[in-house]
Amino acid sequence: MNDLDRLDAYLSSELSPETSMGLSDLDGYLTGAICMSGMPSLQACLAATLGDPARVPEDILNIVIKRYEAILERLCSGRILEPVFWQAPEGHVIAMDWCEGFMGAVKAHLEPWQAFMQTDIGAQLMTPILVHLIDDEGNSRFGIHQEDLDAVLDMAAAKIPESVTEIFAALRSARI
Repeated sequence: MNDLDRLDAYLSSELSPETSMGLSDLDGYLTGAICMSGMPSLQACLAATLGDPARVPEDILNIVIKRYEAILERLCSGRILEPVFWQAPEGHVIAMDWCEGFMGAVKAHLEPWQAFMQTDIGAQLMTPILVHLIDDEGNSRFGIHQEDLDAVLDMAAAKIPESVTEIFAALRSARI
């Protein structure tokens, strides 16, 4: 069992704190936090994704820290991100949980993100993530018709890795 499988098993178990996120959400949150200029501390990310880190086994904390460092290293090197998305039995990618985690980091630190999302490049780069936000009735917040939603989400999910890499670079270069 690899580290991410072990982390997923823990997060899905009764042993994890009630407030902890699932694996894909956690990965999205860490990525969103890392993308921010003036990113929050690792400790703040651990608390936001796992609840009370003191209640989490050390080996699990170490896996999350390794994932945080891997995301940071990948984005700093300019390589395309490899987000942790779910895969449906039919084979298509499900990015919704990851996007909700990413947006959790955005909402937790909204001020630095607002200026970026109001630029043309920011709006363009955030769209593949934002299009995954669905209301409680399962409807698109972008008004995408239900019969078109799966195809639109598949196309958007394919764009997320490159978009996130560009978001990170844009926020770091102070082009906004």
